[in-house]
Amino acid sequence: MKSDIDIAQNAKMKKITEIAKTIGLSADDIELYGDYKAKIKLEAIEKLKDRSDGQLILVSAITPTPAGEGKTTVSIGLAQAMNKLGKKTIAAIREPSLGPIFGIKGGAAGGGYSQVLPMEDINLHFTGDMHAVTAANNNLAALIDNSIYNGNPFRINPRTVAWKRVMDVNDRSLRNVVIGLGGKTQGVPREDGFDITPASEIMAILCLSNDLNDLKRKISEITVAYTYDNEPIIVKDMGFEGAITSLLKDALKPNLVQTIENTPALIHGGPFANIAQGTNSIIATKAALKLSDYVITEAGFGFDLGAEKFFDIVCPYGKFCTSAVILVATVRAIKHHGGIKVKDLSKPNAEAVKRGLVNLEKHLENIRKFGMKSVVAINKFYTDTDEELQIVEEFAKENGFDASIVDYWGKGGEGGLDLAEKVSNLIENYVCKLNPLYNWDSPVEDKILAVAKQIYGAEKIDFTTEAKRDLRLIKKSGYDKLPICIAKTQKSLSDNPKLLGRPKDFLVTVRRILIASGAGFLIPITGDIMRMPGLPKTPSAMQIDIDEHGSIKGLF
Repeated sequence: MKSDIDIAQNAKMKKITEIAKTIGLSADDIELYGDYKAKIKLEAIEKLKDRSDGQLILVSAITPTPAGEGKTTVSIGLAQAMNKLGKKTIAAIREPSLGPIFGIKGGAAGGGYSQVLPMEDINLHFTGDMHAVTAANNNLAALIDNSIYNGNPFRINPRTVAWKRVMDVNDRSLRNVVIGLGGKTQGVPREDGFDITPASEIMAILCLSNDLNDLKRKISEITVAYTYDNEPIIVKDMGFEGAITSLLKDALKPNLVQTIENTPALIHGGPFANIAQGTNSIIATKAALKLSDYVITEAGFGFDLGAEKFFDIVCPYGKFCTSAVILVATVRAIKHHGGIKVKDLSKPNAEAVKRGLVNLEKHLENIRKFGMKSVVAINKFYTDTDEELQIVEEFAKENGFDASIVDYWGKGGEGGLDLAEKVSNLIENYVCKLNPLYNWDSPVEDKILAVAKQIYGAEKIDFTTEAKRDLRLIKKSGYDKLPICIAKTQKSLSDNPKLLGRPKDFLVTVRRILIASGAGFLIPITGDIMRMPGLPKTPSAMQIDIDEHGSIKGLF
């Protein structure tokens, strides 16, 4: 069996200028990054504003196993399948982060015969967007500390600096650090820490900005610290918004690439769904909607995380709505929720599948809460038995949802033409509408309860003393009308990663509520969420190599 990287390196790519031409973009509309990558100029996107929009299709999933179940592969495969049916379709997905690539999860460019290319570039440095976000974030951190060192004109209490540094790596040793040691010329000593780049508020802002002016405005509103009188200090107070925005002028432009079957793909931005909004940029999605009849986008992790945030945060800020949801389910993940350990998921076990269907059931219920039409995509693995696949398919239909078994990994777009047809029929003449779960003007506590109770299935929520203090500060600062972006484990519907299936009668504990005033949302922290992951004992980096010809191996 060929590996993902072998398949990718043997694919026949077209020049990116040819791909651009298929969606109506000329050579003057793009900036080339070699032969097979390009950025779409902001002026070209502006020229599209009077065009009508295509239809937006969101790919989400049930609660995944730690290894992942192929949601990106399904997104790419479905876009290829739609094009095979003569439907002008673009895939719009996130950029991978180096942390997971070198850690345990591997790359995020799809798999098998449903990948975006050039796979190695996309998974590594790509067009430099991740590095631009890192540079912008860390320059802001340096400017804040420099202001404190040079007389502290804004009266910042060093103990209240909320702006952390970031790196696009998994490095647990950087979670908590002390800076400014070595004498009075080395800065003001204080506790600090690093997050991973996708957790940076700059990343969230980049993906929620509609244009360059919007990006600059959002950066100006970032809360970086508090005064000794506990008054918030924002970037605009310090006058740094222009400098920070200038580092992101190219990163704001969407990246154009192609799939193995030469389907156009926009890959832009990379916020994680367990700590941020978990979807690609608004500007890329909007451009794709103007350039095609159908856009396939995805939301990170399960429906309870990425999709909820997509509907309650991304859609209102982007002013677009969704025509359908594709819910990815796998026999493997369902067996995991039926009590089977990850190492045993390849063994046939129809009874475990039946036990684990409660997780699928809850996600289907959640789709209905947003008033969405949906098809269940059963992503087939070679270890799945016909009996197991049939159990899942029949369960979906018994619950009022159509289902289709797909093999986009092994067959490319041909492996899921039935799903593409069902999706096309489902949204024919459909008028989409925004149907958020809660009203932004509701009290913060009510918004958190709405998500925890309706989407997660929690009995009630509890706020720690620190979280209650955060609530008072949020109300005092006037940020209580912002939407919420709950940080929660992706491994469970609850805030406890050990509670699989469909947990009931559980309590969600809110430990802190962080203010992301630039991005325009609040971040309730539940459970033990690490914003800087660590590497496993045997990281994926051990498999990655490069030969004397510059050919990279071991990426997956």
